[in-house]
Amino acid sequence: MNKTKIDKLTQKVIKECDKQKRILAVAESCTGGMLSSYITSISGSSNIFDRGFITYSNDAKIDLIDVKKKTIEKFGAVSKETAIEMAEGTIKNSLASLAISITGVAGPGGGTSINPVGTVYIAIIIDDEKDVKKFNFLDKGREFIRKASVYEALQLLLNKLKK
Repeated sequence: MNKTKIDKLTQKVIKECDKQKRILAVAESCTGGMLSSYITSISGSSNIFDRGFITYSNDAKIDLIDVKKKTIEKFGAVSKETAIEMAEGTIKNSLASLAISITGVAGPGGGTSINPVGTVYIAIIIDDEKDVKKFNFLDKGREFIRKASVYEALQLLLNKLKK
């Protein structure tokens, strides 16, 4: 996954959000702000980007974007349930009408039999529609998994915007 490919996709997302007059906010765990960084590196992003929450720890997910402690305890930080609550909390705690969240295991450690390294959940809320998708990226290193997560998040976002 190269930077140029991600930059081009980011430009398309920004253009589409601007065209639709949508405001975007994000919540990131395993990507640690990488998605926000790609978005804000593009000129014009200030027209569509409200804020990004880096909720790397469970406490940050709970404190900043209202993920329920019970959800994390029952399903884990890396789960579709947590990803959806991250996106919901992002909408609730921002000026956005469009939110995306990413939670996963970027490695090299931290994987389990249930969520091996490369397991990532990406959730999107657009208007009142909620969607979550699970990815099982190959364990080609931490940077690969993080960039692949950002790319897929942007692709999901663009697909939802163009529906």
